[in-house]
Amino acid sequence: MGIIDRFTTIMKSNINALLDKAEDPAKMVDQTLYELREDLAEVRTNTAKVMAEEKRVKKQLEDCDADIAKYESAAKNALVAGNEDDAKTQIAQKQTCVSKKAELEKTYAVAKQNADKMRQMHDKLVSDIQELESRKESIKAKVSVAKAKESVAHAMGNVNSQDSIAAFERMEGKADKMLRESEAKMELNESMQDSDADALAKKYTGGNSSVDDELEKMKKELGL
Repeated sequence: MGIIDRFTTIMKSNINALLDKAEDPAKMVDQTLYELREDLAEVRTNTAKVMAEEKRVKKQLEDCDADIAKYESAAKNALVAGNEDDAKTQIAQKQTCVSKKAELEKTYAVAKQNADKMRQMHDKLVSDIQELESRKESIKAKVSVAKAKESVAHAMGNVNSQDSIAAFERMEGKADKMLRESEAKMELNESMQDSDADALAKKYTGGNSSVDDELEKMKKELGL
């Protein structure tokens, strides 16, 4: 696989698409940056090689143009000097250079196209890295907030306050029942104590006072 084929997929990369697929965008940001920096280092090295090749072919093309101009000038000078054989020799050299130039032009066109693509990939990677660096902290902050909200939601889902309130009310109801029962027992005990006290008083205060009073009244009526 050639250099251009190796890095063509980089041109199609989409940071947003990568982050959308990530389960943990915060980790994906760091991982993506790491991979992009590795790609950039490799792209930069290979871009330099391709650009060097472009310059080498361009120099050959320039040298070929110079040779064509040189041989053409020499042929004209030979004709002016009346030396037709030398002119033919120079023309033959010129034609060889013209043929060579045609091949060099094809080679240079490919070399320049490769260099342009590599420079484009290099610049895109630099731009992507700069963009991701500028968004990294913002993305991580959003992920942190989202995780915090998720934790709160999870905690709230596991805590059912209604069940706790219902249990509390049941305990309160039992406490009220116990209180009522204890108060009723106290009232019964007090009632029994009052009855016992009355019976004891009658025992020691003598007979029925109302009977004695009526007896005395009847005696007076009869003059007894």
